[in-house]
Amino acid sequence: MRGMNTPRIFISERIENYLIYTLAPKMTFLYTPTLKKRSHKITRFGFLFISILSLAACQPSLWGAPPPPPTFSAAIVVAPATSTAVQIPTLAPTITPMPPTAAPTPVVLNAAQIWASPATPLILREKFQSWGFQVLAAEQSSANLYIDVSQTAVGAMHVSTWTYALVAPFPTLINDVASQELLAVWSGTSFGPFVGIPLLMEESTLQTFTKMWGPPAAGAVQVVSADQLLDTAWNQMPSWAIVPFEQIEPKWKVLMIDGQSPIQKSFDPIVYPLTVNYRLMCVEQCQVPGGLNFSFQNRDPEKMTTVIMTGVTAMVRATAKTMNTKGILYPGEVIRDLLREADITHINNEVPFFTGCPQPDPNQQLQVFCSDTRYIDLMTDMGTDVVELSGDHFADYQATAMYETLDIYKKYNIPYYGGGYNVEDGRKPLLMEVNGNKIMFIGCNYKTIYASATDTVPGAVPCDFDYMTEQIAYYRSQGYMPISTYQYHEFDTPEARPQQMVDFRRMADAGAVIVSGSQAHVPQVMEFYNGSFIHYGLGNLFFDQMAKRGPHLTENEFIDRHVFYDGRYLGVELISARLTDYARPRYMTEAERNKFLTMYFEKSGWDFLQAGQ
Repeated sequence: MRGMNTPRIFISERIENYLIYTLAPKMTFLYTPTLKKRSHKITRFGFLFISILSLAACQPSLWGAPPPPPTFSAAIVVAPATSTAVQIPTLAPTITPMPPTAAPTPVVLNAAQIWASPATPLILREKFQSWGFQVLAAEQSSANLYIDVSQTAVGAMHVSTWTYALVAPFPTLINDVASQELLAVWSGTSFGPFVGIPLLMEESTLQTFTKMWGPPAAGAVQVVSADQLLDTAWNQMPSWAIVPFEQIEPKWKVLMIDGQSPIQKSFDPIVYPLTVNYRLMCVEQCQVPGGLNFSFQNRDPEKMTTVIMTGVTAMVRATAKTMNTKGILYPGEVIRDLLREADITHINNEVPFFTGCPQPDPNQQLQVFCSDTRYIDLMTDMGTDVVELSGDHFADYQATAMYETLDIYKKYNIPYYGGGYNVEDGRKPLLMEVNGNKIMFIGCNYKTIYASATDTVPGAVPCDFDYMTEQIAYYRSQGYMPISTYQYHEFDTPEARPQQMVDFRRMADAGAVIVSGSQAHVPQVMEFYNGSFIHYGLGNLFFDQMAKRGPHLTENEFIDRHVFYDGRYLGVELISARLTDYARPRYMTEAERNKFLTMYFEKSGWDFLQAGQ
């Protein structure tokens, strides 16, 4: 070709090699049956590619002969060594192919027909109907849009993100499950505490995680209708289940997976293995209707409110002596972060602050108490949001100390209930709204000899059942979720007494979602009653009652973390602690907690076989 009158095109050997060994294989790969509509573009590019190669072939190499083409060796598969280790499946969702985007045809919203995959949760189907779609149960081919599980990133357009929860019946000891244990059960290579126990779930949940993880092993899953899941789980204990977040209710215990729980503030949906995306897509080339954002989520952290309830606080005697020696904040050092994290932290401080309070005496025999005014720093450091004043000792130092105490709470903007400047002030409900959830507190002192409040004198307020039930019923009708607390009689064993059950249940019948005993030095049992959670006594929080002999029941403590979401009560997490050094609670060890909860579950009437036993 050198003798021909053609323009000389100089092309480097590197470019030539790139065209031959890099672009050519890629062009061949692109021309596949799934991309036939792009074949004309590839053909034109192919002609251009051949022309360039022809011209390049007519030119002398600038650096000598071209190198030989690269060699490719087949991958060598090495058989794994024989091992008894369990092979764990990975969290690898199936990828939903994206529809072609060429020449989109807009879909008219009021004419759109959407096919929902069997994996689609019912509430999401209903959401699409509310947006104006006709949701079809027929085959996908009869619709122009469809929704299905997708691996598309969270936050992408037209993607709804769904959070599922791993749950078990409430009286279950296990708190945390490793994702490897969950996936091992799914794949049939079971290990961990739930070996041999099928995962309960409804059909759409099974369809969802089949797309995510592949088909489950035989016997790994038991399909149960949504309305029967909870009863089935309780009847088959030990048991566990996967439910959508919106189906969480108080009689479920939400289990953590690798330390992550969707009902906790620290929850991270990115690393949580039960986060699923559903995407709205076109069956054929089309444009999803504009004007609406089809992204939706069944868990919005901005709609969640956590409330921590605690038992007796009395910063006196040995507790106060320890605070003076080791620091005012010392009692709360271990549990501080837990209490501060809650949206509302309740402290039942039974003792008044008083400027003239004498030095604490650990051996004090007279049951007349006061606290140094400096001790308010412990309450503020704990993040106290609500203080209950129904305690027996609020009036121990007469009106002067009570007025000073109320002034201190006002100074630090800590609202109170169950006691106040007079009966009218102390008995009124305390109303709060956090993250859209409306919470009501109401309380009283059951033992009238300690309820000193009158029309003109401050103090704890006596129980007026007619008034309390009336207020609870009214505010429940206004969208509030009432929490009713009692300063009741103290008992030295965990059992609830018959009259105590009558009185606590009366508040539940009126509409209280939580009825909690603030009085107990020995923690008491709990129950679900008429849609409410009743905990008859939580035990001490900050109080020096450490026994020198016996079962040491006064050293055990419950801290109840209640969870509310979008105007609904989801349930409670039982946090167990043990008093040390006459002042400071610490979290129980796993062995201590299991022993503690086993006793209380049994005495609450929940004597079930536990997973792993």
